[in-house]
Amino acid sequence: MAATDLFLGLDAGSSVCKAALFDGAGRLVASTSEPTPLLRAGGRVELDPARAWAAASTVLRQMAQAAEGQGRIVGLGLSGAMVGGWVVDAEGQTLRPGINWEDSRAGWVIDRLRTANPQVLSDIFAVSGSALQQGCTLPLLAALLEEEPALMARAAAILTYKDWLRLRLTGVIATDASEAAVSPGDARSQARSGALIDLFGLTGQARLLPPVLPSVAIAGHVTAKAAAETGLPEGLPVVAGAGDVVANVIGAGGLRPGAIIGLLGTTCMIGLCRPEPVFTPPDLGLLFSLPEGHWFRAMVNVAGTLNLDWVVSLFCPDLAGRDDLWDRVTQMAARVPVGARGVTYLPYLSESGIIAPVADPTARAGFGGLTPAVGRDEMIRAVYEGVALSIADLCDLLAPPEGAPIVLTGGGGRSALWCAMIAEVTGREVIVPTGQEFGARGAALLAATALGRFGSVAEASAAVAGAGCSYVPIGEDARAWAAARAAYRLARDKALT
Repeated sequence: MAATDLFLGLDAGSSVCKAALFDGAGRLVASTSEPTPLLRAGGRVELDPARAWAAASTVLRQMAQAAEGQGRIVGLGLSGAMVGGWVVDAEGQTLRPGINWEDSRAGWVIDRLRTANPQVLSDIFAVSGSALQQGCTLPLLAALLEEEPALMARAAAILTYKDWLRLRLTGVIATDASEAAVSPGDARSQARSGALIDLFGLTGQARLLPPVLPSVAIAGHVTAKAAAETGLPEGLPVVAGAGDVVANVIGAGGLRPGAIIGLLGTTCMIGLCRPEPVFTPPDLGLLFSLPEGHWFRAMVNVAGTLNLDWVVSLFCPDLAGRDDLWDRVTQMAARVPVGARGVTYLPYLSESGIIAPVADPTARAGFGGLTPAVGRDEMIRAVYEGVALSIADLCDLLAPPEGAPIVLTGGGGRSALWCAMIAEVTGREVIVPTGQEFGARGAALLAATALGRFGSVAEASAAVAGAGCSYVPIGEDARAWAAARAAYRLARDKALT
């Protein structure tokens, strides 16, 4: 392909929609983002479709403009927050707000299954390799069919976020293997599971689940209508793409056995790329299906940078809107010694609980060790430490190769303080890879592979792997960190069932 060919990646996360342009070597040319605030009420977590499409069309138009004079966009790859549900009719019109993966409305569906069979969650894990979350697509579909029967009678499909965006762009209803296998599905075959579809009572409604394509399949082309709304060229090839976790692994250069990839974004996750599906430890974490016979065994704390955003919004209203907000917050945390003067924080700030180090939908965030002498500096420091200590928990569960570094992506990787903490508590080098927008880059690399720029997705991922900023554990505060971790574990074990 010509040197001026550019590949576009769209990464629709839970709270931000990003788009980025890359050249044929995976180097960033331009990027942009738009917020997509979630609507939260009573355990229901939704996104307004009009707001979501406005954000996507805005960032795509900006990238189309950025390409002018830089090159020619030849392919679009998609990534997005996984599972959840976007319900559309036969004309492709959205029938209700999109449901985010954090949503807990399907809890009663899971409770009903457990009443009938107390071992059902273990049975599901034995097929999917993943602890069942309430926001997964199959339990959500079961809940919607009973709670909103009139609306669902008009439904033609239930999609995930990126697949809904692809429908808006191409008019094609489809999904990819990474989504089908965690709906929940069959991790071994990296496909849907007829047995699990039947378990949720959905055999008669399986028509609502879209066809499954390989991530590098060209799923459709930008329609004239979408071209007018986004500024993209009509007829631009759009690949099936992959869920955000999978795209992030690819974009960070992690599609190789033994690679440890951490994500410290809205979600906190750490995982190990494997050449075979791994179902241990049982009933914990998630098993993602990567292209070309790879799997990503991940342990998930669910809430990552969300914890810091939350505590800063509560305790730092005086800093709101300041350009130096995060510099000031970092300074507050840095002037408090390791251990946060006895304050502990459990970073389980999610409507749906946690799935590691135990699976507990009732787990919630909380501070411990508070006294009248505690100020906001200590509480902010405790949040930083709590997230870092939760990552150490997750890393221990994975039992990764000795000495292997953690490649850390996500917005949290921009915090040198946080990266240094993670290195100390895990005892591993933390590498923040060169570049940014790894989810969008992974999506763009899928498009580049589909169009022949790379011979395989593994080759594309290897092409962008490389050096970055390194944080090596120093060990000077080893005793203080050991005490902090002991206090954290005590608070964790008291709180979790």
